[in-house]
This record gives sequence, structure tokens and C-alpha cells, in this order.
Amino acid sequence: MRDLHIAVVGAGIGGLAAALGLQRAGFRVSVHEQAPELGEVGAGLSLGPTAAHALRWLGLGPALDLHAYLPENQAVRHYQDGHALQWINRGRSLLQKYGERYYLIHRADVHDALAAAVRANDPDAIRLGRRCTGLEQTANSATVRFEDGTHVTADVVIGADGSRSIVRRLLFGDSGPTYTGYIAWRGLVPMERVPQSVLDPPSGIYIGPGHLVNRYPVRRWQLLNFIAFAERAEWSEEGWSIPSTVDELMAEFEDWHPDVRTFLAAVPPELLFKWGLFDREPLTTWHSGRTTLLGDAAHPVLPFLGHGAVLAIEDAVLLARAFAESAEIGEALQRYEGARIPRAAFVVRESRQAVKVYHSHEPEKYAQKTGGQAADERLGLFDYNPSTISV
Repeated sequence: MRDLHIAVVGAGIGGLAAALGLQRAGFRVSVHEQAPELGEVGAGLSLGPTAAHALRWLGLGPALDLHAYLPENQAVRHYQDGHALQWINRGRSLLQKYGERYYLIHRADVHDALAAAVRANDPDAIRLGRRCTGLEQTANSATVRFEDGTHVTADVVIGADGSRSIVRRLLFGDSGPTYTGYIAWRGLVPMERVPQSVLDPPSGIYIGPGHLVNRYPVRRWQLLNFIAFAERAEWSEEGWSIPSTVDELMAEFEDWHPDVRTFLAAVPPELLFKWGLFDREPLTTWHSGRTTLLGDAAHPVLPFLGHGAVLAIEDAVLLARAFAESAEIGEALQRYEGARIPRAAFVVRESRQAVKVYHSHEPEKYAQKTGGQAADERLGLFDYNPSTISV
């Protein structure tokens, strides 16, 4: 098995994590990315204990420790008067229960660390400007064709090309993700523009009817990352880096607490973007022949449990472990699916339910509805260690 060549389509966080995990397990890996340059959007990530275990298994513990903000407590506050509806510990209590804690980090810091680690193992592993247009499989190989006329033939192909995955369409012929009725804005505010008085604590959310705002520091306290959600009946624009205006954002949250409006208003216009939220029904299988899916290509998920990147990183570790512990390709793909499909489907479904609590028209009943626990911990999402769970 160790002489296999595994081709990964997509060099996002999931694709690079898979490549790194497979490299560390002794496989030859090539990564094929459609963008002409490697990079990640400017946005924050929340990484719970499971993702932290996975990143340390991949050898990226030092990068996590260097770049992440470590919240001790987070607050859930009322959108109008700002009073705390619930306090959640994200530090000591998680370490005691799960051996890891919660981390908040810039996406690009994770992405850069993964790319550097993959290239350290093989300087030529990542190949840019390769947009997938075709996939052909035989009993002995799989060939991916690209828009520039090139192709790669490998023993196994991993489709990690996002929620609008071309590999998924070529495998299963589905019609694409479905708009869910939610939109979001993301922004990065230089900390010198943010009064410290509005950061109590630095990490937390505000909830109100049909809306939610989450914010936390990234880049070693240089930037305040926020994401603001709203409900909208229709959405037709493509992508998740659509420029917005500060006026549009402020109008959406016009009756919200002054602390929220203060940091929303401070975002530089060039660092403010919006997008529509899409998802799909979970698949019952992720592979066909010698090709399988990973991350958003397999299970696009709404962000209301903060588990999109988490699931992709978990997928990567379980995929690498499945190949390392299997005698042949079919066995590895089956073991990978068995370890991942039930969990991913659960998170997809529960993320759809979580938003209803956050967007409730009775925010004052939040703690009553949650039983005093954060949604992710209450659902048992941290009772999972991708580096040790059976595969």
C-alpha cells in the first residue's frame, strides 16, 4: 500500500490536511488546486478539542500554539440590552474533560502552516492552476483531467474541492447545494479601532430574532474577526467573498446593542464581505471506485456549530489512518467512510437545528433551551478524538 500515488483535488484546509496526513503515513501525494496562487480568505476559525487533537497528530501543534487566541470564557448576550444570557468555559473545563481546549485562529494561519508542512515533505506536491473538468476510472487507476489540458493518473483520488465540488458531481451527478434562507457577513477590524470596553469577554456572541453576531480576536490580537448572520428569503449571488457595504450591514443590525454596532461600524469596507449559506442532504456513501470525497465536498455544513473546518480536519486524519491501517484500497475507503459518515451527517443535521435557538424570537430563554451548556458540548461533539478513535 505504501507505494500508492494519491491525488488530492483541492488545496483548501481539508485537502492540505489530507495530503499532510497521507504523507506522514508514507504515501506519495500530489495536490491539484484550481487557483493560480495558494491562499485562504481573511476569516476566523473556531477549532474545538477534536480539531486540536487532529492538528497535533498532523504535527501542527506548534503552529496552533503560536497563532491561536485561547478564550477562557465566552458570553452569550442579548442583542438589545447586552446582558449575559449564558457564560461558557472554553479553557480549563474542556482541558480536564477532553485533554484539549478551544482555539480561535485566522484561517490563513492554519492554511499557511499546512501548505508549508506539505511542501517541506515534497516541494513539488502542490500544483496550481489545475481546474478539474473530468474523471475517468479503471480497475487499476483513476485519472483527473484539468481545464488546461493536463491530467494526472493516480491509484486513488480524493475530492476535496469544496461545497460546489466538481468531483462530487462527476461521481454522483447531483444538482449542487441548496440555499438555506440564511446569509452572513464576515469582517476583520483592526484592534486599534475597537474600544476595549466592547470586548467583555473578547470572545462571544449576541443573539436576537432572526440574527446572530459572533466575534473574537485573531492574529495575536491584531484583528477582531466577526461574522454576522441574518435571514433572507432569496439569494442568487455566487461565492463567499462578495463585497458588501458598511451601510448595508448597519441597516441590518440597526436596533442592536451599541457595543455590537460599534465594532461592526469600525470594519474597513475592503475587509467586509457577504455570502449566502448553502448545504446538501448527507450522502450515504462518499466513494465510487477509487475516488472518495472529503470536507465540504462530502458534507457542506451550516456554520452554526462552528464545525465546517473541524469536520474537514477530522476527515483528513481518519482518511490517513484508514490507509495506513488497511491492506488494500477498498478496505481503506470503507474504513474511512465507516468512521466519518455517521458523525458528519449528525453535525450537518444538528447545525440546521442550532440556528433556530440562536435566531429565536425569545432570546431571553436561551439558557433555558440549552440547559446551560454550549451547543457543541451538549451534543457530545467533543467526545471524539480523531487520532485515537477506531477506524
